[in-house]
Amino acid sequence: MFRAKSPNGAAMQSRRTPSFILRTLTATTLFTVLAAAPALRAQQASSDDHLVSPSQLQQQVQAASAARQANIDSLTHFLSTPTAEKAMRDAKIDPAQVKTAIPTLSDQELASLSQRATQAQHDFAAGALSNQTLLIIILVLVAVILIAVIH
Repeated sequence: MFRAKSPNGAAMQSRRTPSFILRTLTATTLFTVLAAAPALRAQQASSDDHLVSPSQLQQQVQAASAARQANIDSLTHFLSTPTAEKAMRDAKIDPAQVKTAIPTLSDQELASLSQRATQAQHDFAAGALSNQTLLIIILVLVAVILIAVIH
């Protein structure tokens, strides 16, 4: 090994030996692997211990999507009745505009309005509601839909 003198007279190494470089690389690699091992084990454990499995998550998404579509269909059907369309035309509201606004409602708004529409239809069919009361309910539902879409 060749040693040269520094300006202050101390001996310094001018060239690294291959064995020194090999030992340094080995130590660095070993340190990196040992430092990363706990993190890799934690990542593997966390990926194996999901709170909800992917299949359960997919089922929940499908159920929510089906419920949303059922609510959209229910509300659209209710607002497509001749009584509802006449009420909207009399109030100078475009039925097509209201029907296209329905899918833009949130899931909670859709569920609530669909439930109200279904109840109103059931009550009207049972004779519990008069035609005038049904018209008022229809106009209120339409107003809520339009207000929800605007905001």
